[in-house]
Amino acid sequence: MNSLNHHGDPLELLLARLHGVRQHGERHVACCPAHQDKSPSLSLSRGQGGRVLVHCHAGCETRDVLTAVGLALKDLFPDNLSREQRQQYRREQLEKERYFERLIVESGNGALAKGTELSGEDVARMALAQERIERLDRQLAKPAEPEPPRVEPERPCWGVYEGWVRNEKGARLKPGVYWHGYRRTKEDEEAELSDDRERPLRDDWIATPVFVVARTLNSDDGTEGRLLRLVTHGGDREWTMPMETLGGSGEEIRRALFAMGAVIAPRQRGRFMEYLLDQQPRQTLATTSRPGWHESGVFVLPHRTLGGDGVRYQSSGRAPDLFRVRGELAHWQAQIAARCLGNPVLTLAVGCALAGPLLNLVKVNGGGVHLVGDSSKGKSLAQLIGASVWGDPGPAGFGASWCMTKNGLEIEAASRNDTLLSLDEIKRANPKDIQEMAYSLANGCGKGTMTREREGRQKLAWRLLTLSSGERSLSEHAALSGDPAHAGAELRMVDVNAGTRLHGAFDDVHGMDGAGFHRAMTGAVGEHYGHLGPAFVEHLVQGDDRAGLLEDFAKVRARFQSDSAQAGRVADRFAVIALAGEMAIAYGLLPWPVGTGLADSQLLYREWLERVGSGNAEDRQILASIARFIERHGDSRFSSVDAGETDGRVTNRAGYWEDEPGRRLYLFNTSGLQEAAHGFGLARIVTALDTAGAIAKRDIEKDRTRNTKKYRLPGGGSPKGLYVIDPDRLEMTGTDDNKHTGT
Repeated sequence: MNSLNHHGDPLELLLARLHGVRQHGERHVACCPAHQDKSPSLSLSRGQGGRVLVHCHAGCETRDVLTAVGLALKDLFPDNLSREQRQQYRREQLEKERYFERLIVESGNGALAKGTELSGEDVARMALAQERIERLDRQLAKPAEPEPPRVEPERPCWGVYEGWVRNEKGARLKPGVYWHGYRRTKEDEEAELSDDRERPLRDDWIATPVFVVARTLNSDDGTEGRLLRLVTHGGDREWTMPMETLGGSGEEIRRALFAMGAVIAPRQRGRFMEYLLDQQPRQTLATTSRPGWHESGVFVLPHRTLGGDGVRYQSSGRAPDLFRVRGELAHWQAQIAARCLGNPVLTLAVGCALAGPLLNLVKVNGGGVHLVGDSSKGKSLAQLIGASVWGDPGPAGFGASWCMTKNGLEIEAASRNDTLLSLDEIKRANPKDIQEMAYSLANGCGKGTMTREREGRQKLAWRLLTLSSGERSLSEHAALSGDPAHAGAELRMVDVNAGTRLHGAFDDVHGMDGAGFHRAMTGAVGEHYGHLGPAFVEHLVQGDDRAGLLEDFAKVRARFQSDSAQAGRVADRFAVIALAGEMAIAYGLLPWPVGTGLADSQLLYREWLERVGSGNAEDRQILASIARFIERHGDSRFSSVDAGETDGRVTNRAGYWEDEPGRRLYLFNTSGLQEAAHGFGLARIVTALDTAGAIAKRDIEKDRTRNTKKYRLPGGGSPKGLYVIDPDRLEMTGTDDNKHTGT
């Protein structure tokens, strides 16, 4: 750091740092520190107004000379020089340097004109002189910097300046936050100064420029904040500061501001907090802690608001920036979107990402799509492409993993509201929690929690589509915990085949092999991201297309046939994905033929229907569970009902069997039937069996048909009612295990 005493002599300061100093009258010579100077070649003298004149006869620049001894150009001037005088001095120095370099060039040209052959060293020096002349010409052609504006603050007061300014006395003040006051003198301590007596000024630099732009009100919980605008080396930044963070030491605020590029003077941190508290901006803005649609009709993202300017995103300042942008939309379209064409799994991923902003507008609940396939088949690439629609698709950005707690999942979902949640590798999730997590994601609401004061804390909420992947389906992963899979959870996270297509998850690799296609797409998706989603919403709000969306969705939805309410929910999801894709094509954002999004969504929906069959999902699950129970325990927990004696080898009996020509019927006792379809009530189990026609025999008593038939059991005793099940009817429902794997 320069140690110049501004009340001292700048010539003496410079001479003290040089070697080989000798005086010749009013001029000094010394060894130049900017090059290996064997004989003194540096000339120093005092110019007009006390400034120091420096010239190296070897051609070193004045700045290089000063830098070599730890000084700067400003250290050549005494305090009594005006800014205009300093600029004039700089110009004189540049002209002197240019004159010297011209002498070298003219001398060399003169020698050549006389036929004198120059050495290689002389030719190199002439070339260097010409380069320096051109550089000096450019510097001299630059206009002088404008004089900083003068400010006259009403002391004592705060001041904030984006650029350099001058105070009432002409002193230059660098950009920043200032406290303008007066210095306390001995006279002040003895008596009050008279009004006509001049008091010494005090301008304390507090921090880099931080403007308090507006008062903010959070639409989510009604809390107040302040919108701050920071002027940093990286450009202007905005941050909505919650007022509650001022309740402590202010460390949380300072950490957030430092992370964004602000600088606060170490000894002025307390006064900086005073500055923030003292500001009373007139403008009031709404804020929200969730991205996505705001009640005012605008779409809020952390760094921009689409459709208006009256709402800002409010964060703690420590959360990761999920919605980062890199590269260009045109390159994303050419290198990624164009290659998605012909690949339904990839177009589905893009459609899932774009469908997020449409869910609330077309009144479709959230849910998910689960890509099922073996490892290294391309599932993760589809997720990268989907995540790149909104931000950095990497694990430190928009991409996420199933490896988290239920509370963590709620936070991740809320931070991506109205966009997309991409969750990789379902095998990393806790099997005991996976179904509850699927329900939570689709329902869009977190669990209630309490504050330390035992008051209810606001629940996290969201509405989005989830793009999941794994080598197992959700039901298969849940089964690892020993609990039965719930059909509702499977419907909320629909399986899509992303493993047994022509090239794993791909249908068309555009003239490459599978590995080359994967590498090309992965490289491109890491260079261009974060453009398509915001551009899609901009077209949506600018064209005011929201009014007709319900009608547009109804037309698309009619193309997805469903024979049950449950299949209808899945059809809704595929339909909104198709609608998003077709809208992006119409906006010119996706380089696909019209109808691509609809056709690919219909294809994947039909594949899902073929795998699961028609009818009620709970019915299919109940029948499949009973069929698997018979397969596992048919020989160990059942015996013939026609045997003369009780079979002692059967323990924990579930029932009996009865052989008829061409078939064997299984006679379940009540506890055995409830165990076989664990997780469902007896009445619900019977309804599913009855709907499938799987109850083979019943008793009729007094015009009432029962669900059981009485049998006299081996070993004697009173007849007992048993549920007579035809296993062939269970298999006919299309509920065998193979139809749940997504392969």
